[in-house]
Amino acid sequence: MMGGTITALVIQERNKERVNVFLDDEFAFGLSMIDAAKLRKGQYLTDSEIKTLKDSDAVEKAYERGLRFLAQRPRSAVEIRRHLLDKGVEETAAAEALERLISQGYVDDLAFARYWLSNRQQFRPRGTRALRFELREKGIEQAIIDEVLADLDTDEAAYEAAKDKAKRFRGYDKRAFKEKVGSFLVRRGFDYNTVRDALERLMNDLQEEDADFFKGEDTGDNEE
Repeated sequence: MMGGTITALVIQERNKERVNVFLDDEFAFGLSMIDAAKLRKGQYLTDSEIKTLKDSDAVEKAYERGLRFLAQRPRSAVEIRRHLLDKGVEETAAAEALERLISQGYVDDLAFARYWLSNRQQFRPRGTRALRFELREKGIEQAIIDEVLADLDTDEAAYEAAKDKAKRFRGYDKRAFKEKVGSFLVRRGFDYNTVRDALERLMNDLQEEDADFFKGEDTGDNEE
């Protein structure tokens, strides 16, 4: 890298928020409009100054990439970091951009965990075991996971998770119904007691709505 004199500052055609910097009549690098506004034609830039500008621009680009990623839905800090690194952003630039996003409130792991839990319970209810696993995969700290799951009504979540699916098994006997719906709830991360209570509630509700919902007698109805 060699220093040089700024001979032109040209707004990019494809991105009006960025400026091409020319040193000694040759293209040298691009900068954000904000950083380029600090420069002037005829200014001499040393190697150190050029490096500082490029490093700052790398952080700015990482920051903008992080914002675009967040525009799709809330993200955890770990998700943002992984995304930036996957896109080839240098570790230092990714860390600085992430810190900026956190300081400005765009990234908040507690808020993200609450969002994730609310979204799951609304569209695909799951048990605490499954939710803990998912949140850990998102990089959420254990203390935050414990906090957001503390007030989760797992009984209601299990009931809501299986309510629509249970209706597909009209005409099954009770034993087969329990096996089908119970297995489904277990895969969703609900524990044995929660599954048992949800099945009992579901069967009572279904029979109240349709006395002929179940076929035959369930010989294992009184089993523990």
